Amino acid sequence: MELSAEDLIPDFYAPVVSSPSSNTRTRPLMETGQTARPRIHLRAKVADPFFLLAGPNVIESEEHVFKMAKHIRTITSNSRFGLPLVFKSSFDKANRTSSKSFRGPGIEEGLKILEKVKLAYDLPIVTDVHESNQCEAVGRVADIIQIPAFLCRQTDLLVAASKTGKIINIKKGQFCAPSVMINSAEKVRLAGNPNVMVCERGTMFGYHDLIVDPRNLEWIRDANCPVVADITHSLQQPAGKQLEDGGVASGGLRELIPCIGRTAVAVGVDGIFMEVHDDPLNAPVDGPTQWPLRNLEELLEELIAIARVSKGKRQMKIDLTPFFD
Repeated sequence: MELSAEDLIPDFYAPVVSSPSSNTRTRPLMETGQTARPRIHLRAKVADPFFLLAGPNVIESEEHVFKMAKHIRTITSNSRFGLPLVFKSSFDKANRTSSKSFRGPGIEEGLKILEKVKLAYDLPIVTDVHESNQCEAVGRVADIIQIPAFLCRQTDLLVAASKTGKIINIKKGQFCAPSVMINSAEKVRLAGNPNVMVCERGTMFGYHDLIVDPRNLEWIRDANCPVVADITHSLQQPAGKQLEDGGVASGGLRELIPCIGRTAVAVGVDGIFMEVHDDPLNAPVDGPTQWPLRNLEELLEELIAIARVSKGKRQMKIDLTPFFD
């Protein structure tokens, strides 16, 4: 029997029947009376232990995207996991290092493919936009519209995305302090959309490297919305790979993806973003930071185990009164 989205990701679709415990951080998530899809935003905060945004970096072909969606869904819907899944892939990589690099099928063909995946597997979809005039069309297919890190402060883009009424996932710029995300999230809310999330994806450390400061995962909570950790892009080495023709490309530290994932779930993020590929060494985009599909189940099993024993989502009460014997 084919499973529906409600069966696969009940946390994203079922009504809220209980509130987080009193010692769990709570944040305004959405207003009542909205449609089922924005309810994803409400359930995101209370997903146990976290929700997952995952898929290949870019749409390589319809066949490949269907293959990836099928296998990732099978893994995450396993009764041992039960992770709420939103399938991710991009129709256009507009910020590639080289103009000769593969970008994807483009918005028209890409959205057709994503819509087919959405209907075939009854999965919510997340994809990114780069220009304000893309938002309306993307909003007709995607459940979550992602704002790339380089564009996290672009007011017109944030407002246009907001007006679709869809959930907006804003990636923190590699050049930004976590406090910047407070203003970015507020731009979405002031445009009339309370459904916003923020995503940590690393901070520039010199010219060709990124670091993940775990403190950011705590400080970014001040944006007052669900917090996502991108555990794959955060290990990029931008333009750090020399090519034989004298050009450059982005490298990455794939072997450290588990390290960043363990840290993020221990701190208590609400969601994990990760790019997954069945053949990373031959992926046309960001191969060095895509996680192998064959190792996805193993990694998720460990991250879930850590998240379930961590108290990272609870604020520790610090007692500064004098201690006496």
